[in-house]
Amino acid sequence: MNWKNILLATALMHTFSYAQADATVSKKLDGFKTPESALALKDGRILISEINGFGVEGDGQISEIGKDGKVKVLASGLDDPKGLAVIGQDIYVADRTRIIKITPDGKWSVFTAAEDFPAKPLFLNDLATDDQGNLFVSETGDLDKGNGGAIYRINPQGKVTFTINASDDKRVLGPNGIITNKGGESILYVDFFSGVLYELNIKTKALTQVADGFGGGDGLVRTKSGVIYVSDWKNGKVYEVHHGKAKLIKSGFKASADIDLSQDEKYLLVPDMKAGELVWLPLHH
Repeated sequence: MNWKNILLATALMHTFSYAQADATVSKKLDGFKTPESALALKDGRILISEINGFGVEGDGQISEIGKDGKVKVLASGLDDPKGLAVIGQDIYVADRTRIIKITPDGKWSVFTAAEDFPAKPLFLNDLATDDQGNLFVSETGDLDKGNGGAIYRINPQGKVTFTINASDDKRVLGPNGIITNKGGESILYVDFFSGVLYELNIKTKALTQVADGFGGGDGLVRTKSGVIYVSDWKNGKVYEVHHGKAKLIKSGFKASADIDLSQDEKYLLVPDMKAGELVWLPLHH
């Protein structure tokens, strides 16, 4: 490890000890290369997807913050890694136009290639899972035109099918943050272009608006008690949603990306993409 990494790991260990002692203070860790998604694992580790340069092949990576506070690279050589999900012991990553699987030893392989999708992927973004081992993938689409979005389902064997796209409902513009509901009958997602939070019935494809006003809706999480948090990438904000009512809880981020909850749900983990930081935002739900 070089001196930069030593200093980074030391700073992080101070961050962890201080955050655990006082759950009312925001803390942050910098030095990440375009961090997009955070994922808190059950064993206490936190994973961060780092895009680095957009559109540059092979310079993306997944970093791991260990329980001891040390940072290391779990997997490298990716393109534009974004959303993260866990099935069993394996990590799945939305990597621009493909889905990557990372085994516990850090080795990765292509789980779903671009040509396996029913339509050419443009900007695969977030991931969610259900109890049957299916992956749900948000396709944000054409960022310049503001359309072309979809949500896909990938079964454990890697077969990809449409869950919904604009041909099913014209309100589907650019799905981003996505989570599955209990029982796997529906999903919640926030649209990056419209800033609307929807609930989607997977079987009927019925789309119901839950809340709106999220600008460039990006990350989406829900606590065990049902409180929803949504990040607005375009405007650097984070919202809390209760019964369809959105309340701003934090602004001032440069680009608040794909959020996650800490395992104890005391913090919201917010990758600030343009700042190169991970922020521990204390919650008071």
